[in-house]
Amino acid sequence: MKRLYESLRSARWFAPDDFRSFGHRSRVLQMGYSYADWMGKPVIAIVNTWSDANQCHSHFKQRVDDVKRGVLQAGGFPLELPAISLSESMVKPTTMLYRNFLAMETEELLRSHPVDGAVLMGGCDKTTPGLTMGALSMGIPFIYLPAGPMLRGNWKGKVLGSGSDAFKYWDERRAGRLGEQAWSEMEAGIARSHGTCMTMGTAATMMGIAEAVGLCLPGASSIPAADANHIRMSADCGRRIVEMVWEDLTPARLLTRASFENGIACAMAMGCSTNAIVHLIAMSRRAGHAVSLDDFDAFSRRVPVIANIRPSGDAYLMEDFFYAGGLPAMLERIRGHLQTEALTVNGRTLGENIAGAEVYDDDVIRPLANPIYAEGALAVLRGNLAPDGVVIKPSACAPHLLQHSGRALVFDDYPALKKAVEDPGLDVTGDDILVLRNAGPRGAGMPEWGMLPIPTKLLKQGVKDMLRLSDARMSGTSYGGCLLHCSPEAAIGGPLALVKTGDRISVDVPARRIHLEISDEELAQRKARWTPPPPRYERGYGWMFGRHIKQANEGCDFDFLETGFGKPVPEPDIF
Repeated sequence: MKRLYESLRSARWFAPDDFRSFGHRSRVLQMGYSYADWMGKPVIAIVNTWSDANQCHSHFKQRVDDVKRGVLQAGGFPLELPAISLSESMVKPTTMLYRNFLAMETEELLRSHPVDGAVLMGGCDKTTPGLTMGALSMGIPFIYLPAGPMLRGNWKGKVLGSGSDAFKYWDERRAGRLGEQAWSEMEAGIARSHGTCMTMGTAATMMGIAEAVGLCLPGASSIPAADANHIRMSADCGRRIVEMVWEDLTPARLLTRASFENGIACAMAMGCSTNAIVHLIAMSRRAGHAVSLDDFDAFSRRVPVIANIRPSGDAYLMEDFFYAGGLPAMLERIRGHLQTEALTVNGRTLGENIAGAEVYDDDVIRPLANPIYAEGALAVLRGNLAPDGVVIKPSACAPHLLQHSGRALVFDDYPALKKAVEDPGLDVTGDDILVLRNAGPRGAGMPEWGMLPIPTKLLKQGVKDMLRLSDARMSGTSYGGCLLHCSPEAAIGGPLALVKTGDRISVDVPARRIHLEISDEELAQRKARWTPPPPRYERGYGWMFGRHIKQANEGCDFDFLETGFGKPVPEPDIF
């Protein structure tokens, strides 16, 4: 049943015959709008993360007009509200430091303005979780509009994938096997259009998860940014959000625990970024339907990787995934692992949205009987070194490293690591385990340092992969035997802080176990002697971040932003 205009949030600003509403209406008139533009209509916020510094979102300057067109066609009144952009490539020290900033900004933009629904425009890694976390906490109807992947890279007739190929060929350059001219040519050919990374990195992973959870229109997450379908999808988002407002289809009515479990199943089948764990846990906790590391590991045991997309796959990129049928086709293939009754933003169930979706290339989206990797993309290990878990992506790791014991080579900071790996005299073998600590949420904002560089000495010997352990994250475009998100982190006294060079560490991925081979007594003695490092920030946003950030296994949200922290925030006073 359609809501009455008087029940909309925006009516509190515009409808009353009082002094404050006089001021609101006169200021809208000041901008050149007439009463016919907004009176009696839902006001739709378009939260736009465009900026001149965000290559992934460079087309949003035009797409926002497409969204506005759709809103106007459906009888709504669109208002563009810019938000922090978070370019993964440009923002330092890490966009992870600012994901929660975007979430706070989104929540407060929507709460403080006279809006009834929202279209969230994002895609670059942290923008998907940041925007949705804020909108979930605000609780008004919203649709997520994914930026879409860029076109395939190209170099001398070879297909290049963002991130994955850059890492691979940089190692070749470090080893002296790739010249400066070739490197410059690759630099100009790897990113050929607007849009996000076209590998199955964090951007593609999180856009796909948003669709599987039910926050995108069907098929929206797979459309390449440069495709005309993306323009049409943007206008569709504008039209649909107006209907959602009249239907009062809020996140509370839309989402259940099943929605987030569908997101996990989708992530596993895609060969997802390890960052999916941190972000989806945070999103689910904001919605009041918390999932955990154990849920990810359980789905990993039973949902195979069937998207043959780099870096888990060996050949294809997101453009190929779209041509092969995109996310609806992949979800139809794993229908048996989904809870198809879950509702989505178009008002239909996930099962209805994917019914009959076809796969047009069985090598890009594999049948269940012929997966890329028999188990899911991620595994969660625990032990005395990681009581609250450490994450690995076995589908992108050399098989011989899945059960391995080696000597630890420990670094307390990234500059020391970077200097050491270029030292030709470094005491290291391919059987050792590189360890980086103080790179977790509180230690450094949890940057993507987790794909520790293999020492040049080993690269020249032909070593392509080795185990690397840290409390950092890694890019979703990364690959290799990287053990990540070690919790609790070293900066708060987690066991990672107590490891010494020369200690032996045993890793058993099938058994989901990681163990520091020292006695409990020795571990306790080291803990008693440990002193915390000084805080990284002594003022400003970084100071607040360090005081309130939660650990990786809890999603790295701020404690005061989570659903259970306090009573719901009331609507703003208007006096």
